[in-house]
Amino acid sequence: MNATSPARLVVLVSGHGSNLQAILDACRQGRLNARVTAVFSNKTNAYGLERARQAGAAAIAIPKARDLDRRDYDALLRDQVADYQPDWVILAGWMRILSAVFLERFAGKVVNLHPALPGMFPGTNAIERAYEAYQQGHIRHTGVMVHLVPDEGVDSGPVLGQKTVPINPGEALAALEDRVHAVEHELLINVLQSLTGQGAVSGTLR
Repeated sequence: MNATSPARLVVLVSGHGSNLQAILDACRQGRLNARVTAVFSNKTNAYGLERARQAGAAAIAIPKARDLDRRDYDALLRDQVADYQPDWVILAGWMRILSAVFLERFAGKVVNLHPALPGMFPGTNAIERAYEAYQQGHIRHTGVMVHLVPDEGVDSGPVLGQKTVPINPGEALAALEDRVHAVEHELLINVLQSLTGQGAVSGTLR
């Protein structure tokens, strides 16, 4: 990839794909010098696949068969993702932990979005867990981070960008979820702009 060529992105999703849509919109609007070449999902009914189709990107479902070993599944996924020669592999709501079989093939190129700050609420249901911790008086805010995925650690890789999200007194969980998702979209695009040579991540995001 040279300085002017759009970065080739492969996005992995497991569900609705709102963060994928943020990427697709940023590419279409010229805010991101990139192109989503393919979207993969482990769920055949993930709406993110429909978003990919509507944007003209390849939409590929690879559900894991029950009798298929985790690493064999990751090898299958790895080989199909590699066919699209991605500059970056973006995990945007991907709900499986990738093994070294996949990660070593794309070393330094796998980026994950997580709706919590570094070291806080790794894994699933992070927003709900943060909301509960706030209700119990343990925290005053939550946040969002984007990080590299070098190994099988859960939401623990080198941080590329982060932003705090305050939790408001009396706020409903649904309202907090909406605000966190809005920050996810903003931060993810900001980090991808940096990775694709469109400027450094703003200091206000840390």
